[in-house]
Amino acid sequence: MNQAKRIEILTRLRDNNPTPTTELAFSSPFELLISVLLSAQATDVSVNKATAKLYPIANTPEAILALGVDGVKEYIKTIGLFNSKAENVIKTCRILIEKHNSQVPEDRAALEALPGVGRKTANVVLNTAFGWPTIAVDTHIFRVCNRTRFAPGKTVELVEEKLLKVVPAEFKVDCHHWLILHGRYTCIARKPRCGSCLIEDLCEFKEKTE
Repeated sequence: MNQAKRIEILTRLRDNNPTPTTELAFSSPFELLISVLLSAQATDVSVNKATAKLYPIANTPEAILALGVDGVKEYIKTIGLFNSKAENVIKTCRILIEKHNSQVPEDRAALEALPGVGRKTANVVLNTAFGWPTIAVDTHIFRVCNRTRFAPGKTVELVEEKLLKVVPAEFKVDCHHWLILHGRYTCIARKPRCGSCLIEDLCEFKEKTE
C-alpha cells in the first residue's frame, strides 16, 4: 500500500468521525487506567457495566485499596480473568499511592511497571488521558492493518512500529481510535462488512465480501 492511499484512508476516517475516543467510560486518568487494565480479553461493554457500579463507590487509589481484593472482585466478577485482575488493581493502587502521590504517571516506564499494565495499556493511557501520539495495537487494529495492508506485520509490536512510521503526525493522536472502531464495527473478524465500508475501494484485502 502506498502513502497516498494511507492518507486518503485516514482522511476519510477522520471526516466520518472527527473527535473519536475510547468506548470505555471514565472521568479521570485513574478511572481510565483501571478500565483499560480490566479490559484485557474482555469487551468494553462488560467493563463499563462493572465500573458503573464500582466507580461511584470507589474511584481513587485509596478508595479502591480500602475495598481489598475480595471487595474489588465483587464488582468485577462478571469480567473475564477477574481474580488476577482484582489482585493487579489492588497492587497498582498501592504503587500509585506509595510512588506517584496517588496520580497516574505520565511516563511510559512508570506505567509499564504497574502490575497488569503492558505496552498496549500504557499506550492507551498516554494517548487517551494525556494526548500522546501513541498507537496501541489490539486484536482489532492488528487485523485491520494486516487485512487492508495498511501496516502489515507478524506481531503487534511490528504493526505498531510500522504505524508509527507511516501515519503522518496530524493523524497520530486519533489513529488508534479510528482503527479500533473500524475493526470493531466494519472490518469485523469473521465476515467483514465490505459493502458498507468507507474505505473499500482503497483496501487491499483480496477476499472482499458483499
